[in-house]
Amino acid sequence: MSSVYQINKGINQSIEFKGLKAQYIWYLGGGVVGLMIVFAILFIIGIPSLLCVVLIGAAGTVMVIKIYKMSRKYGEHGMMKALASRQIPKCVKVRSRSVFIK
Repeated sequence: MSSVYQINKGINQSIEFKGLKAQYIWYLGGGVVGLMIVFAILFIIGIPSLLCVVLIGAAGTVMVIKIYKMSRKYGEHGMMKALASRQIPKCVKVRSRSVFIK
């Protein structure tokens, strides 16, 4: 009467979908929604539908390539670390001694 249990080896790992990791899935989803809104606006303005499809297709292709490139380059947390490292000052300048006297 022994039981056989499956071991879940994906515990504490980030979500991955077809090579996209973590927050990049949300970026791609937001980009697709944004492109649909732009398509609707272009169509309502009166631009021919074939031109709208070509423009949105080109923009979508560029967006997907850029998001996959960021996902490969930065990984799960790398982009947040890169953005945070830009906010660190290169040097701290103190022009008076009052900081040290207090």
